[in-house]
Amino acid sequence: MQTADYIIQADYIITMNNDLTVIRNSALAIQGNKIADIGSPDDITKKYSSKNIIDGKNTAVIPGLINTHTHAAMVYFRGMADDLPLKEWLEEHIWPAENKWLSPEFVSDATELACLEMLKAGITTYNDMYFFEDAASKAAKKIGMRAVLGAGIVDFPTVAGNSADEYLNKAERFIKEWQGDALIVPCIAPHSAYACSPETLKKVKELADKYNVMIHTHLSETKWEVEEIKGKYGLTPVEHLKKIGLLDENIIAAHCVWVGEKDIEAIAKHKAGVSHCIESNLKLSSGIAPVPEMLKAGVKVSLGTDGAASNNDLNILSEMSTAAKVHKAVSNDPTVLNAKKALLMATKWGADALGLGGLTGSLEKGKAADIAIINLNKPHLMPLYDIYSHMVYSARASDVEAVFVNGKLVVENGRLSTADENEITAKAKEWRCKIK
Repeated sequence: MQTADYIIQADYIITMNNDLTVIRNSALAIQGNKIADIGSPDDITKKYSSKNIIDGKNTAVIPGLINTHTHAAMVYFRGMADDLPLKEWLEEHIWPAENKWLSPEFVSDATELACLEMLKAGITTYNDMYFFEDAASKAAKKIGMRAVLGAGIVDFPTVAGNSADEYLNKAERFIKEWQGDALIVPCIAPHSAYACSPETLKKVKELADKYNVMIHTHLSETKWEVEEIKGKYGLTPVEHLKKIGLLDENIIAAHCVWVGEKDIEAIAKHKAGVSHCIESNLKLSSGIAPVPEMLKAGVKVSLGTDGAASNNDLNILSEMSTAAKVHKAVSNDPTVLNAKKALLMATKWGADALGLGGLTGSLEKGKAADIAIINLNKPHLMPLYDIYSHMVYSARASDVEAVFVNGKLVVENGRLSTADENEITAKAKEWRCKIK
């Protein structure tokens, strides 16, 4: 008899492994930060004893959801400048607000709120792009969330730096400090091809290769961006990154709305990852990414929320539902993005796109215990015929009952267990008063 830190029993364990195995009336054992075993309750309790047994009657256990593109600290700008085109929203509202308010304290407090929101929605890993990421790292680690944090790079002065070289030097220090951490994965995040010169992007690539870290960038988000890059360099943004050498398996490209057939072929050939941010793209009227075409070409497509300033929430469950429905409507094909594919985009494919596929994204022996438990005993989840359908089309963030990250129970009975929720929300209200 082995000792497990936790035994979780459930009506369904949705593994999202290569075979998409769903185990009915099942149990899962956690030892340390790993999944030790999955099987029937009888098999698990014969092999393991535990002081912490979670009776998961009327529950489904899924891999922790993965948000592959966000700006977590922008949660403090939620609802501040809505119903505007991206360029106007960014240049006339968001950037001025950032220049006025951005600081390590702001980023730390806002990141706590973002992590609270994401964890309570079943998200266990997020991929961030922002400034003062050292402060964000400490906040995410305090809350107990897994995060890939990208040190922001642009060519123009901000409150976080005066030049591309200064941002790059800060990014290198950040990578050195956090590389090897159990929860925080540092990366480098050039904002875009229009905010970074070819020279800056080449330096980004050199730095990423030196430390073997991911590159996180915006790519072909708007028609304006494509026209801007074509006007400057005679290439699409995808072709531009390919020419510079950034387009490879270590890049995660957010949006990819305005990509043509040749762009998609290049993304697939170079094994780059794409973060599909459907709700932000819809709200900013940026367009609809050709996700079915990308998936058909073999592109690693995952789901991102973007920042709460443009979405306006951090909820991958709703991104799944919206993505599946919108692509059915646009393609006039109800089969084009089914529930299984949508959940793969939110879990396994997200982990693969971030280079974390060996660690998280599915429920398998030896992988990190990043887990969300969904309460099925809700009117909108009855009756149940297809568990995938329920997870994608019916489940809500409020149905998340418990969350584990790296084997630690961070949400219990719907409440954060690693920090004071009231303190986090009180800080948000204080910042709102300052900003307004």
